[in-house]
Amino acid sequence: MKKRAAMFAIVLAMLAICMPSGFGQASGTVKGTIKDVQGNPIPDAILVWVNGDNGQRYTLRTNKKGEYFSLGISQGAYTVTIFKNADDQKANKELFHFVKFPVALTENTLDLDLKHEQENAAKGQGMTPEQLKQIQEQQEKQKQQVTTIKNLNEKIVAAGNAVKAGDYDAAIATLTEATQVDASHDVIWGQLADAYRGSAVKQTDPAEKTRRLQEAINDYLKAIDLKQKAMEASTKKDPDDNKRQAAYYNNLGDAYHRSGKTDDAVKAYTQAAQLNPEGAAGYYFNMGAVLTNAGKADEAIAYFDKCIAADPTKAEAYYQKGVNLLGKATLQGDKMVAPPGTAEAFQKYLELAPTGPNADAAKQLLASIGAPVETGFGKKKPATKTK
Repeated sequence: MKKRAAMFAIVLAMLAICMPSGFGQASGTVKGTIKDVQGNPIPDAILVWVNGDNGQRYTLRTNKKGEYFSLGISQGAYTVTIFKNADDQKANKELFHFVKFPVALTENTLDLDLKHEQENAAKGQGMTPEQLKQIQEQQEKQKQQVTTIKNLNEKIVAAGNAVKAGDYDAAIATLTEATQVDASHDVIWGQLADAYRGSAVKQTDPAEKTRRLQEAINDYLKAIDLKQKAMEASTKKDPDDNKRQAAYYNNLGDAYHRSGKTDDAVKAYTQAAQLNPEGAAGYYFNMGAVLTNAGKADEAIAYFDKCIAADPTKAEAYYQKGVNLLGKATLQGDKMVAPPGTAEAFQKYLELAPTGPNADAAKQLLASIGAPVETGFGKKKPATKTK
């Protein structure tokens, strides 16, 4: 038994002596440096090496100097994909990639200098250094725009939260900062105008209220102008563009109304109705309300009629029409005589909104002109008994 063991040991020793020296080194090393288009090293970059021969996969990371190094990489032709960081890797947003990079059983160096890669690509495409510079400047500009848009979106969200909390001054400050970052976005000016208009209502000083309303008017006009220019420059027509523009005009009309500028308010609401016919009923109602407050009953009635024509189910329009008609009533002795259509307006309101906020008032006004009051609206009819 001891003799057989000794013989086995001798055989193993002979095999070790005869074994090629390279057998124990079945892998190589890889190293390199990753640099961006400015020539600066990229720390924490991710390099994914995939062996096209056997599918083996290695994931490496650069240090603070943009360097990487790894032992034990098997021999083969590799696809090497480079990501700027782990987040870009998750999003599959690669920085660059190499195809069929050979890894031998020695030391292998693979550097990436994006500046040189872009220059080489430009040469391959017949670009001049000036053209390459323009491309690089455009890429940097796009990068800055992405950062700017992100910053603006954060400010818009913060301002929206401030408005929800009733802190209009904080919203105004944040949105004003946004306009200083980039004054070319209609949405920002529109929201700034909304904040000024909302804050004006809370002011006890008449002069400050007037100032804030004027700020709102100015900002709505900026939003409208920017949106109009964008619509004219765009080759794609988006129906939502008209709706947004109409919303600006609608809010502008309210700011004019609160400033006592009735004619300007009506013009703004009219523009809104033309831009967004689907929402015309609401704009016509607003015009009727503005004219009612201005004591222009005939014009108010006309716009309430337009509102009803656009949306026959808008109960409040019937009530406001009835109120304006009642304002034209005359006295014949002790009896109040209302113009034709007054009772019908109040009755239609009760039919559409039997428990609405003005239901009791409508009944009282009907009684004041001696008109019958229908009390059955909104009540369930008893079920018919079967025989």
